[in-house]
Amino acid sequence: MSLRLFDSATREQRDFVPVRAGVASIYVCGATVQGHPHIGHVRSGLNYDVLRRWLAHGGLDVRLVRNVTDIDDKIILKAYESGRPWWEWGALHERAFQAAYAALGCLPPSIEPRATGHVPQMVELMHRLIDSGHAYAAGGDVYFSVRSFPGYGALSNQDPDELNQGEAAAEGKRDPLDFALWKGVKPGEPSWPTPWGPGRPGWHLECSAMSTFYLGPEFDVHGGGLDLVFPHHENERAQSNAAGDRFARFWMHNGLLTVKGEKMSKSLGNVVPVEELLRLARGVEVRYYLVGPHYRSMIDYSPAALEESVVAYRRIESFVHRVRERVGAPDVGEVDPRFAAAMDDDLGTPTALAAVHATVREGNSALDGGDRSAALAAAERVRAMTDVLGLDPLDPQWATGDAAHDAAAGALAALVDDLLEQRAAARKARDFAAADEVRDRLTAAGVIVEDSPDGPTWTLKGV
Repeated sequence: MSLRLFDSATREQRDFVPVRAGVASIYVCGATVQGHPHIGHVRSGLNYDVLRRWLAHGGLDVRLVRNVTDIDDKIILKAYESGRPWWEWGALHERAFQAAYAALGCLPPSIEPRATGHVPQMVELMHRLIDSGHAYAAGGDVYFSVRSFPGYGALSNQDPDELNQGEAAAEGKRDPLDFALWKGVKPGEPSWPTPWGPGRPGWHLECSAMSTFYLGPEFDVHGGGLDLVFPHHENERAQSNAAGDRFARFWMHNGLLTVKGEKMSKSLGNVVPVEELLRLARGVEVRYYLVGPHYRSMIDYSPAALEESVVAYRRIESFVHRVRERVGAPDVGEVDPRFAAAMDDDLGTPTALAAVHATVREGNSALDGGDRSAALAAAERVRAMTDVLGLDPLDPQWATGDAAHDAAAGALAALVDDLLEQRAAARKARDFAAADEVRDRLTAAGVIVEDSPDGPTWTLKGV
């Protein structure tokens, strides 16, 4: 492969060469299941889904692990406030995350391990760290000794003396910079037995134990949101390297999703739940909105920006359906070289989508000019490129699941596209009165037509 990825640790793009030939190993920090998912949560899953698809397109066998943090201070607190058991609260929201990922077209991970199912691996890792002098037990807790690891702060490019873990002071903690690997049991909280007393895992320990258990002591990519660089990923890297594991070759971080310039956060009351977006647009259109910007860029959410993505996606969709109705169903062909170059350049989805839209324009011109072969070839390239992005208009995952509804929608599309063909022919013949008459008929029937450089698109009024 000629893929180059930006590595947060070295702060430069590097050639992607997998640890094991023919296999790509990816660990993604998944959900902390304290509440329902918002679009800021699922952006990460979508971005690494695109990475997975591009690696698979390049012939690699991709092993993607996306964990679930199912025990955490916030989960315990919110479960208590709701009067529900902590495990039920976590399971409820774990299912909500899985439904959101599925609704937006994410392929299932190779495995989705829960933190509570991997305490033995965490105990083993703590033993290794204590035996090597990088961790210590104190009053039922276990802490990582930050100053025992000389490379601490390198991932986030910060001076350790200026950092704050965000953890409360505790008896027996030797240095305020040290962070908890294990938290001793407190009244009313769940706990698991260890040689240092009952308790529950610290957040950072979980991911180090699970990633290496499934992917080995060295793997290709560790991914997550930009907000995880410190302290979570800095601490993961430190404890894993200190234990002797080479850990991740690449650290990838997707940008955050903001609202009017502020990070989407429940504490600020500006979250946009996935369910709400799915009432405004279809899952494939929401996916287009979230994977269209470069994964490292910030997305500032607004309904207007979402609507622009809806219109843009429907241009692609309309072209593929026009070809299917007028020429025949296009297969999934080969990606355009412009698309491949963009994706190999650190997953450059904006430029990749520009190649998709350029191919749509070329295909529409061919179709309008009567070149059925060229139009079909263009549609096959479009299907190949959108398939990599999880946006293929003919992928069964984007069907409604209602055969009668899909048949009716297909019949409507064929009728509208036929009228649009008549309108295009009239405009080409400079019979603008006839073209306007077709548009008026469509408008009267509740079909809104929008002209664009990619060709006309249409939507139903009020839908």
